[in-house]
Amino acid sequence: MTIRFGIIGTGHIANRFAQGLAYLAGEAQLAAVWNRNQAKATAFAEQYGGLVHQSVDDLLASDIDAVYIATPHTSHAQYSIAAMQAGKAVLCEKPAATSLAELERVLDVATQTGQLFMEAMKPGFYPLYQALREHLLDDPIGPVAFVRCGFANPNVASDHAVLKPEMAGGGLLDIGIYGAFLAVDWLGGVQKVQALGRLNGGVDTFASINSQHSGGISQLYCGLDLAGSGEALLAGPGGHVVLDEKWWNPTTATIFYKDGRKVRLEVLPVGSGLQYETAHFCHLLATGQSESPLMPYAHSRAMIAMVDAARAELGLVYPFEVRAVNKS
Repeated sequence: MTIRFGIIGTGHIANRFAQGLAYLAGEAQLAAVWNRNQAKATAFAEQYGGLVHQSVDDLLASDIDAVYIATPHTSHAQYSIAAMQAGKAVLCEKPAATSLAELERVLDVATQTGQLFMEAMKPGFYPLYQALREHLLDDPIGPVAFVRCGFANPNVASDHAVLKPEMAGGGLLDIGIYGAFLAVDWLGGVQKVQALGRLNGGVDTFASINSQHSGGISQLYCGLDLAGSGEALLAGPGGHVVLDEKWWNPTTATIFYKDGRKVRLEVLPVGSGLQYETAHFCHLLATGQSESPLMPYAHSRAMIAMVDAARAELGLVYPFEVRAVNKS
C-alpha cells in the first residue's frame, strides 16, 4: 500500500518532509499540495511533485489518504479537524495545538472519526534514539529519573513568525516543545511545573522550566535572546547519558556508567531525517491503527500541558486567546 499524502503549507519543514518521502518509495508519495500563496505551492510541486490545489477543501476532497500539516502553529488544530472530518489521516507538525484545550478538540474529532492522528515529533523516530533505547534495555543505567536539556538561538530574523504573538510565537512552542517531549518520553506525565522567564513584544524570549513528572524531575530551557547549546542529559542510578548537540536531530550519544565504563553510540540519519516518523505513520495507517504507540495522545497532552503551565507562570496569553475570552 502506497500512502498518498497531501501537504498543507510549503515552508521549510514541508521541504524536509518532501525530501524524506524520496526514501519511502513504495510506501508513500506526494500527491497534493496547497499553500495560501499559489506561486509558492506551484514552485514546491515543480520541485517535489504533487498536484497543486486551489483550496484546502479541494485538496481534502481529492483521492489522498493522509495530510501532512506544516502551517504556522495557530492553524494546526483547524486543519487537523477539517482533514479528519473529510476522512483523511493526519500527521501534524509540532506543536499539534497551541493549548491543551485546543488539542482536546482535535483528539475528540480523532476519536469520533476513527482517523489516525499523530503529532510529528521527530526525535523519537531517529535511528540513534531507537538505538539508545535498545542499548539501555540490554545494558541499563536503571530507570531515568532526571532529564535536562535546552537550546537558545538569538539569530532569528526580525520578521520571523516565532517573534509574532498573533502566531503563537515564542521559544516555548517553537523550541521548548522538544524538551517537553524528551521529559515526557523518559519521565511520564507532568504533575507540577515551575517556570521563570522573560516576555518581550508579547512572546516568551526566554523560559526556564522545572517540572515534576510521575517518573522524576526535568529541567528545561528555551530562548530567542541568548545563545545556548543543545545537549541533553538523561540520568539514572547506574549512570547517565549525554545526547550531543542538537539532540532533537540525534546522531551521537555517550553512556557513562557508574563503574567507569563509557559507551559511545553514533547512528547517522540519511536524507532529511523526517522519513523515519513518516514511515512509522504509514505503517500505522496501512495496518488500520488510529494512534501511535511511540507518539501517543498521552505524550501530546503532557507536552502541551507543560507549555500551558509554563505560560501561566510567565503570564503569557496570546492575542487570539484574549479575543476568545472577550467574545465569550
